Amino acid sequence: MKLSELLAGVTLREALTPELAGLEVTGLEYDSRRVGKDFVFFAFAGSRVDGRQFAQDALAKGALAIVSESPRPADFTGAAGTWIQVEHGRHALATAARNFYHHPDERVLFTGITGTNGKTTTAYLIETLLRAAGKITGLIGTIEYRLAEEVRPSPNTTPESLDLLRFAAELESRGGTHLITEVSSHALALGRVHGFHFHTAVFTNLTRDHLDFHGTMEEYGAAKRQLFASQPGPRWAVLNADDPVSKTMQPEDPGSRTIWYGIAEKADLRAENIVSAFAGLAFDVTWNGRRAKVESPLLGRVNVSNILAALGAGLSYGLDLETLAGSIAACRAVPGRFQPVDEGQSFLVAVDYAHTDDALRNAIQTARSLSKGKVITLFGCGGDRDRTKRPLMGMAAAELSDFVVLTSDNPRSEDPLAIMNDVMVGLRRFDTRHVAEPDRGKAIQLAIQEAQPGDVVLLAGKGHETYQVLKDRTIHFDDRETAREVLRSFGYKDPGGYRSPKAE
Repeated sequence: MKLSELLAGVTLREALTPELAGLEVTGLEYDSRRVGKDFVFFAFAGSRVDGRQFAQDALAKGALAIVSESPRPADFTGAAGTWIQVEHGRHALATAARNFYHHPDERVLFTGITGTNGKTTTAYLIETLLRAAGKITGLIGTIEYRLAEEVRPSPNTTPESLDLLRFAAELESRGGTHLITEVSSHALALGRVHGFHFHTAVFTNLTRDHLDFHGTMEEYGAAKRQLFASQPGPRWAVLNADDPVSKTMQPEDPGSRTIWYGIAEKADLRAENIVSAFAGLAFDVTWNGRRAKVESPLLGRVNVSNILAALGAGLSYGLDLETLAGSIAACRAVPGRFQPVDEGQSFLVAVDYAHTDDALRNAIQTARSLSKGKVITLFGCGGDRDRTKRPLMGMAAAELSDFVVLTSDNPRSEDPLAIMNDVMVGLRRFDTRHVAEPDRGKAIQLAIQEAQPGDVVLLAGKGHETYQVLKDRTIHFDDRETAREVLRSFGYKDPGGYRSPKAE
């Protein structure tokens, strides 16, 4: 592909020279370590390092041009015209990557899911529905990337545009037809999906999170809105009728169609007669005068919303309501999303990723609905993140739990005790029995040893994560492994499947 073809649609500060425009490009990269001969290197600031400082290295490795939103540095030794200044570095990369891979988003059908909570579960559910319909799918999200039958690690919830489009092109080469991707607010604000064509865009909800990055809830919401406000807009928007923010997400493109889901009467796709028990969920779903029965092993009423969002996405692809409803049960569990740890004990231990006050409330309410006894909640707050949610999480835990164990959760560069002190401001607003233990392993032991038959122990915050980020290092730590080890140390060893007394 010629350089002029690669950069078609990119806003350039100056036109390409004729000599440069006609050069053949063999690849493009934003990581100088992966640059090869006749590549184009996109140099922009990342979360940890500034790619512009590696432009000279990329040139030495054979790059034929550097693309950046910054002007050419005085010490850059490339020939005239090889530093190409653009209006927006990540937008330029997204456009160039679409050109280089011949617009795979126009052949592979993209589903983008955004919102504060529920993205991962909704993504897994949509994948389940599409696979049940015989589609070859890809999934990009917080826990892992899945390319047809292959599972890959997930370095980012939403990768850079180049990586995402490279993934889509590989999926297409394997016969894939549908790509489901979680779209984070960071990715939207930074332009990682700029110009992408989405067949379906799903909005779950908006609650307080990531204000360390966005600054205000208004800016956070505006970032989410970009998924729906793009031109062209998604062919279908699947919006949560139970969340008032959803009305601001309606696409501006008149060609976009909307499905409203929820339990509210105004919802097009509506859940009725909801039954939530330890065995899972059951409810009726109605759509355009039709009714179907949904049964799911997923726990808690919060998953009714996730299931409806997935059904809405399935409907956007023209699949039949009854078939979709019948396929939901095939999604047995989502790692770290109210995931039970069973060693045959007479109480439930569940690990959940809840790391906002709203998500923590939902998880505790789910625990309460399954418990005949106490709800014991363990949680912490991450370091180097939004401090304003810490007391709110403390209040949520204290208000809804019978016993709270406050501990550490990825303190990063901050002092774990200082983080816990921030949480205590909210925790002490209620007269709830609690203990503070910064060692998360010891804290899990304290929470489990408190449990009696019929209780629920909720280990919140880390979910699927298998590490703990400390100030000077990252160590292996998995709440599920630790809980299992503690249970076995107490003599439990024969998994029999705890059953809530309420469900029997």
